[in-house]
Amino acid sequence: MRKKVTKAIFPVAGLGTRFLPATKSVPKEIMTLVDRPLVQYAIDEARAAGIKEFIFVTSRGKGALEDYFDQSPNLEQELRKKGKTELLEVLKATNMESGAIAYIRQHQALGLGHAVWCARRLIANEPFAVILPDDVIAADKPCLQQMVEAYEETGGNMVAAMEVPPEKASSYGILDVDQDMGSVLSAKGMVEKPDPGEAPSNLAVIGRYILSPTVLQNLNRKKAGAGGEIQLTDAIAEDIRAGRPVYGYRFRGQRFDCGSKAGFLQATVAFALARDDLRGDLMKYLSEVVSVDRAAE
Repeated sequence: MRKKVTKAIFPVAGLGTRFLPATKSVPKEIMTLVDRPLVQYAIDEARAAGIKEFIFVTSRGKGALEDYFDQSPNLEQELRKKGKTELLEVLKATNMESGAIAYIRQHQALGLGHAVWCARRLIANEPFAVILPDDVIAADKPCLQQMVEAYEETGGNMVAAMEVPPEKASSYGILDVDQDMGSVLSAKGMVEKPDPGEAPSNLAVIGRYILSPTVLQNLNRKKAGAGGEIQLTDAIAEDIRAGRPVYGYRFRGQRFDCGSKAGFLQATVAFALARDDLRGDLMKYLSEVVSVDRAAE
């Protein structure tokens, strides 16, 4: 019987330099998208997919991220006293059960593959998910939940995939497709950040993975790849060369790259427009801005 995916790794050790000076004191992962930090979107998606154990790979200066998941008795008491029950429920939804969350330090910034490898002892010999909080996905059914359901049929390794313009392929890990079966496709190779014009397809790997423990064994070699970093893509590609199956999954939803300022702003607008309590005022404002721009032309 195939083991269920109940553990997820969240690599959050990055410095977030693209968002300086904000990230000088605030970890990028708790920067607010509408009214929830980025990491809360990732946690909610993981919970919906059946994840029970949450492993954060952190670094120095991430104390505020760790504190975010702790209970806040004084704040809860204040909300209870003022009868703000709805806010109290929102606050409680951010709490994590004792023992459900673990923090591992990545002392050197050696790449995504190295960050995942740091959590190897907590994964042991089980399949696991990897979620990059920078990639926020708006979907009716959360992306990782879609993938877990597909994984229950396929097993092996599975990566979230989306089509990208050819000129942007060099910014991603790209799948070399063997068989295209619609939502699921089998891969015969993966290339991390291919040179322009050399991408084997236009299907890019984005920040959702379901991986077998053999990938961690591949990462034990600590082999540097693109950019001189230890690449997770390379370790997954090693599984393909060893004859183990790797699948791409075309998820249903819209992905926002919240690791960039433009992507973060786009996500803010999209998620705000999806809210009944915000849509009206925001639409009115956006319409006024567009009207002014057109008049200026």
